[in-house]
Amino acid sequence: MNDSIFEQGLPKTAANHVALSPLTFIERSASIYPDYPAVVHGEIRRDWAETWSRCRRLASALEKRGIQPGETVAAMLPNVPAMFEAHFGVPLAGCVLNTLNIRLDAEAIAYMLEHGEARVVLVDPEFADVIEDAVSRLAIKPLVIDVDDAMFEGEARHIGEVEYEALLAEGDPDYAYRLPEDEWQAISLNYTSGTTGKPKGVVYHHRGAYLNAVSNILEWAMPHHPVYLWTLPMFHCNGWCFPWTIAARAGTSVCLRRVDPKKIMNLIADEGVTHFSGAPIVLNGLVNLPDEDKRSFDHPVKVTTAGAAPPASVISGVEKMGIEVTHVYGLTEVYGPVTVCAWREAWDELPVEERAKIKSRQGVRYHMLEALCVADPNTLEPVPKDGETIGEILMRGNNVMKGYLKNEAATEQALEGGWYHTGDLAVWHPDGYIEIKDRSKDIIISGGENISTIEVENAIYGHPAVEEAAVVAKPDEKWGETPCAFVKLKVGYGEVTEADIIDHCRAHLARFKVPKTVVFTELPKTSTGKIQKFVLREEARKQ
Repeated sequence: MNDSIFEQGLPKTAANHVALSPLTFIERSASIYPDYPAVVHGEIRRDWAETWSRCRRLASALEKRGIQPGETVAAMLPNVPAMFEAHFGVPLAGCVLNTLNIRLDAEAIAYMLEHGEARVVLVDPEFADVIEDAVSRLAIKPLVIDVDDAMFEGEARHIGEVEYEALLAEGDPDYAYRLPEDEWQAISLNYTSGTTGKPKGVVYHHRGAYLNAVSNILEWAMPHHPVYLWTLPMFHCNGWCFPWTIAARAGTSVCLRRVDPKKIMNLIADEGVTHFSGAPIVLNGLVNLPDEDKRSFDHPVKVTTAGAAPPASVISGVEKMGIEVTHVYGLTEVYGPVTVCAWREAWDELPVEERAKIKSRQGVRYHMLEALCVADPNTLEPVPKDGETIGEILMRGNNVMKGYLKNEAATEQALEGGWYHTGDLAVWHPDGYIEIKDRSKDIIISGGENISTIEVENAIYGHPAVEEAAVVAKPDEKWGETPCAFVKLKVGYGEVTEADIIDHCRAHLARFKVPKTVVFTELPKTSTGKIQKFVLREEARKQ
């Protein structure tokens, strides 16, 4: 086929074709709004000029320390200014940022550092013990950088070669930073929670990060200079790409080490917070604050929540405070949320329970997601939009991951047939909105954290009295869902209590993964011996 006349003599050049990267957002905001607030953390107040300078210093210092483009820099940090700066400074050096889940143990962290080949790890004093243990397990040791924080309540113990501020002092504020030559280059590495075996390393590219950051602005109609409170962990899907979003809007990042409903309420009122994100447990905490801890505010506040949908009472309670709730849905593999329950004004007239039911739907695709459907995962045929037929949620677009690091087979399986297979089962309503009904991977989302039922079951099986075990999600008003374990004991072992199983799990699992409920019973099975988890889910609802 001959080239069209529109392809002749009209090549891509440096003048008309540039790789998309969210790194351009901070350069623009710093040049236009250098004196506008960028970061707030306790007594710290930094503007965009200073923040931009610090990010370039970080990139420069990494290069001077011999860290090469394409190498991994890990961060074990809560929502502190250094974590925000790492989202720019690390990729400005051409490196890839690996934000680590601060709730994981040393064994899991060691696996991620080794698998991702981390050359550097930034560590907050709260996690010094975990990182010291993790690094001790590695044959090749990364450069450890201590990140002090005045808001840390405790005695800071240094385990690294240099402290973060001293490292920045080594860097050049006028560093000739790198933008990617190809927007397909990796910008970050995010590990899944290991729902089937070892955690998988999800690789993000600059193009996807750029587009999802812009999509956040569009879905929320986010104005210039928003004040964003970091209730959402920045380690989770790079904070749903919001570090880059806030830079694009020249907003203010209000940092928060730990989710505390009273602090959240105070920061909303005192700092003029306009936007925040988080799991339903964050909203639940605000609703259940004692009256004396609640604050009044007269400016608009918006929150996005993801995970198990909040109960109607929580949505109603939050909206009575003057906080507008938007329900979104996504996964690590798609840069965080990529669907939204886009709201229609007519729904405002509905009773609160009906509104909450609508808001619990996962909704429609973000602007930057190319396509979304509910389909038969094998034939890829879309299911009828009848609100009843169950299929798998499939996605396609520029904000789907590059793939899983060092795992071609898993990448091919996840992206088979030109779609990303989420593993989440849903129905499609007549109005085009999707609604999740189950998870084919049996993931439990508790307080915004993914919990693998397989991992919890393996821990329970480690108890010498256990013959069979199955774990399912139990609906929970506070956490959204919690693990509920069904256990069959070996005959003649002796007395074993619920507390015994829970204590055993505490010794082998992160605290948030430990079952809250244990039921001793025979486990229902199919004719082939497979445990019928759908029966157990119904039983868990009654517990």
